[in-house]
Order: sequence, then structure tokens, then C-alpha cells
Amino acid sequence: MAEAEELGVATKRLRASDLLVPSRGLRLPRRVQTLLEVARPHLDLQQGDFLSHISAAEVLGLPLPAWAQFKPDDGGPVTAVVEPIPWGPKSGPHFREPGRFIHLSRPRNGSLPRRRGVAGHRLTIRDGDLTDLEGAVLTSVARTWVDLASMLPLDDLVVVGDAIVSEHERSFGPPRVPMVSLPELQLFVEKANGIHGVRKARVALDLLRVGVDSPPETKLRLMLEDAGMPVFVPNCRVDDALGRPVWTDLGCPEYRTCLEYEGLHHLSPEQQALDAYRDQRVSEAGWRQVKINKVDMKHGRKWVVARVVQALRKQGWRP
Repeated sequence: MAEAEELGVATKRLRASDLLVPSRGLRLPRRVQTLLEVARPHLDLQQGDFLSHISAAEVLGLPLPAWAQFKPDDGGPVTAVVEPIPWGPKSGPHFREPGRFIHLSRPRNGSLPRRRGVAGHRLTIRDGDLTDLEGAVLTSVARTWVDLASMLPLDDLVVVGDAIVSEHERSFGPPRVPMVSLPELQLFVEKANGIHGVRKARVALDLLRVGVDSPPETKLRLMLEDAGMPVFVPNCRVDDALGRPVWTDLGCPEYRTCLEYEGLHHLSPEQQALDAYRDQRVSEAGWRQVKINKVDMKHGRKWVVARVVQALRKQGWRP
């Protein structure tokens, strides 16, 4: 706002209804929607500030639960908040929607950021903890994941972790490269003493698996592990009758049972044709397949586990 006044912009213009006031001294056009567009002015106001927690996670493209995703300011009252505060999907006066705020941090020896629409944090920053993306400074992928442990439930933290370490190379399509390899993330967490949330991060680290392609696959795998099911491996290879590989979302080689999570992209005619061919090859190889979708997941763990148990029993498993 000070820059605008120096350039001769009239005060009346700065108070116009087509501008948002995300915080004192800032004006943004109402068309602004992305987190990075809203965050940049905050970063420019104070040298040394950086994005962290769920704001860094979203800019990095990490899969957050809906309640934690950024929601552009609609012009309503959004106060400044500082730690400690309980974040989460729960309702009530003691919980806030973290997606309503830009999560802005400063080094531990600085003062807390206190601005309208900002959740302020102070962090101990080590070499390699910060990165730059499109000119914006934010916490690195590994540091962001550990910081998220102070905000996300364990299952959601594992979802993000699986996305970070996912890698595979199939007979079709380009190889998937991890944002941070599992060994690199393990080393980072091992040295993360003193970071808020590191204990939960260490628990989550043991639950991560390499090769997962989507958050529902992680949630499905965790359901089965929690229910004591046999081990299902992400991105499991099944060799068809001719020895050609078929890649399944989750597979249990011991009982030749595989699971496919059917998201919206499976509804296109082209994908349905590919799926039908895949299903035929899996069946001819002697594997039993279970298809799970969003409706199944909404029914809950008991429903999903029962479907998988039925398939495993037909393949010889006995609980």
C-alpha cells in the first residue's frame, strides 16, 4: 500500500470494493485465488519470513486433507493467530480452520509474525531447511513434512509421506521420481531432534511405503494393516499368462489377491477398456481382484475390510 501511495495511487482507489485487504498495508485484486498469489505480499513485507506448515505443503503440491487446503479470503474477518493453537477438522471454539490462514514463519530468534490472515510460527532453521520456489521462500519438502506432524492426524501425515517418497518404474509411462527418497527422509527425521512434531513424524515414518500413487491407496492400505490383514504391497507386479507385467494398486502375493482403487478417471471409456484388459490378465494369472471406490471408503473400515476378507478367504487365507 505504501508503494501504491508513492506511485500516486489515490487513497479512494485503495479503498475500492474490488480490492481485498488480506492484512494491514496490503491490497490484492479480488480475482486472486492461489495461495502463492496471496502469500507473496506477506513475504515481501518482512525479509526473512518464509512459508511453512500447510502453506508450504500446498505450494509444494503435497496432498492435504480438504479441511487443511487453502481457502481464499472472502473479505470476512480473519484474525491473526500464533502458536500454540489446536488445528484440526473438529468444530468448536478451540479449533480453527488452518486453510483460512497463510502460515508464515520466522527464525526462532525473531518475533512472531502477527498479521490479519496469518498464522505465525517461529522455527529453528538448519542448513537445507529452506528452499525457493518461483521466487518464494518456503520450508523444504522434508522439513515441511516434519512440521506437518504438529498439525495433521497420523493417517493424513502418512498420506503426505507416501506421496513424497513415491517412486516406481513400469513397463509403460515415464518413471515416477520421488520428491525425497525414503532413505533421505529417514536420515532427515533421524536428525530432526527438537522440531515440534518429530515424535509423530517418526511413528509415521515406519508406516510409509514406496510406490503409492494416490491418497486413497494409502488410506486403504492403512485400513487393512490396522485390521490385521496380510501384507498388501503398493504397485504390486502380477505376471500374466504370457509373463508380461500387470501393475496393481495393492497386491498380496502370498494369497494372490490384489486391490484396485477406482477413482473418477476410471469412468472414461478409454480407461474402462484398459481396465477390462487388465482385469482379464489378472484373472487368467490366478489372482482375485477387489475394486474399491469412494463409496466403499465412505462406508468405513468394517465394510472395506469385509470385502477384502471375502476375497482372501477364497484364495485360502484363514484369519
